[in-house]
Amino acid sequence: MTDTTAPFPATDPVVRWSRPEDERAGTHLLVLIHGYGASEHDLFGLVPGLPEKFTVAAVRAPITMDHGGYTWFPIIGTDESWPLAVRAAVEDLQAWVAAQRPHFASTSLLGFSMGMAMATSLLRREPEAYRAIVGLSGFAIDPDWSPTGPGTGPLAGFFDDEAVERARPKVFWGRDQADPVITPDKVEYTHGWMNAHVDLTKVVYAGIGHSISPQELGHVREFLDAVVR
Repeated sequence: MTDTTAPFPATDPVVRWSRPEDERAGTHLLVLIHGYGASEHDLFGLVPGLPEKFTVAAVRAPITMDHGGYTWFPIIGTDESWPLAVRAAVEDLQAWVAAQRPHFASTSLLGFSMGMAMATSLLRREPEAYRAIVGLSGFAIDPDWSPTGPGTGPLAGFFDDEAVERARPKVFWGRDQADPVITPDKVEYTHGWMNAHVDLTKVVYAGIGHSISPQELGHVREFLDAVVR
């Protein structure tokens, strides 16, 4: 069970930073967005494999789960509570990231699993705000999903995909064709949306399941080094 209505607390979210505040000036910000049931610590092991130009900020999702992990929103349900929770999570994280951007040379996002859904959602709200997006073993959200019919729910009109298509932001998408967690309908939607809207680098990795391999991390480093200057 989770509290499906909880937004970020009134205070700032819990964030694990890779550098102290007095060493961040002039660096590029990379926000790590963890997946379902994880925490701000789960992706932090990637930091040594990422370019040194980045200050990394790993943000904890706002909803506490019974087993001690956290989630950005509930797993898709059958009523309006799901898209409302998605909208609240995206708006709250967007506001926090926007407050950080003035302090850095650029801002990029890296999301794993559900974190990729959050990263691509932030991109679809402000496509000019991000230098690069990395999505690993995840998906993009279909805003037309609604129990009352396509285009009628709380996410209708929430994303500015026309602006994304004009901007053609650079996105890296890594996944395993045999990922046992991300369902085929999510993969199909994500593939179609990516091809239509972004400058996509897509790499498929065999045998990694729902995880991140050292080879994939190396490709992510090369992508970020090339895109973020």
